[in-house]
Amino acid sequence: MSGALDGIVIIDVSTLVQGPQAASMLHGLGAEVIKVELPGAGDVGRHVAVIPDWGGPVFIAHNRGKRSITLDLRTPSGKAALERMCASADVLLSNFMPGTLEGWGLSYDHLATINPRLIWAAASYLGPHGPDARREGADMAGQAMGGIISTTGSDGGPMTPIGALIADSTGAQNLTTGILAALFAREKTGRGQRVDVSLLGGQMWLQSTELTYYLITGETAGRSNAGHPLVDALYGIFPTVDGFIAIAGCPEHLWPGMVRAVERPDLLDNPRFGTYFTTPEIRAELFVTFNEIFATRTTAEWCERLAAEGQRFAPVRSHSEVADDPQAAANGYVVAVDHPDHGSVRVVGNPITMTDTPTRTGISAPELGQHTEEILLELGYTWDDIARFGEESAI
Repeated sequence: MSGALDGIVIIDVSTLVQGPQAASMLHGLGAEVIKVELPGAGDVGRHVAVIPDWGGPVFIAHNRGKRSITLDLRTPSGKAALERMCASADVLLSNFMPGTLEGWGLSYDHLATINPRLIWAAASYLGPHGPDARREGADMAGQAMGGIISTTGSDGGPMTPIGALIADSTGAQNLTTGILAALFAREKTGRGQRVDVSLLGGQMWLQSTELTYYLITGETAGRSNAGHPLVDALYGIFPTVDGFIAIAGCPEHLWPGMVRAVERPDLLDNPRFGTYFTTPEIRAELFVTFNEIFATRTTAEWCERLAAEGQRFAPVRSHSEVADDPQAAANGYVVAVDHPDHGSVRVVGNPITMTDTPTRTGISAPELGQHTEEILLELGYTWDDIARFGEESAI
């Protein structure tokens, strides 16, 4: 069965995460993705946290299933080759600093004259407009500029970035959405268009609830304090004997079961605790009480008790526990594949399930320039042309 984007060709000239992750999702939805990399260097993600005999997990995670061609887009031959690729492609996807592709003569306006159906999709740090548009940045800067770091930790304690590339990943999801919307619009208009997203915009959209609170009240929501600054409820992280457990609120209809699970029938006599949403003062009392309660048993014991009462909870798990979860395997979030160099290995699967046009999981990431000659020949270049590319250091 074909994927939803079968027949769609994506030219991915991006690097690291925000762009490549979007292209990886499009590949999972069925598109062909051609990865364009700088000769001799390649995607910067190839060189981050390198694992011997494997490469960089940043690159592997976001480039499985793509084909790689090396092209120096700053050279006449490299530029001409990309123009030829874009003449028949559906999407050009990048995450350079705004103005970079334009400086190389590869602007949307120029490429649209070659292929009016082309979608020119760009991800950046702060967006394409404004006084700071030409600044360079990465995930950490996106988290800081977007304000999410200021919400972490407890009042009076240190702040910390999120332990995942959340600004990059949010930007990637927005880029994917924008490209899919542009493809849908093209079905009606016949025209491509320019799509822009950024780390800053993604982080602001991610925090739209908290920013809305500020825009209305003029006050910031504040730090998470082991929960959420706007949720005055039994909603947070609590230490157990051997770990932590997360409670995602306790609606009124679940409160009697919670009391049974923790063996505290006396709590039923406290009407202030039996309300789902309460006040900051009562929330503080709830946290004191339940910190003491949950500290008396192991995480596994609490999971068994809370599950028996249908509560909204989860153990705070490590990556090893997440990867070995039967629930994740059952939904294809972790899948076993037959890797050409390493045999049977597990990889992160596509998080989307579709019945008529199933998604797919890329198996291996390409070697740098692995498909250069193959792609150039497909574009109509001859072996003599390819030799001249080499002489010009364009590949």
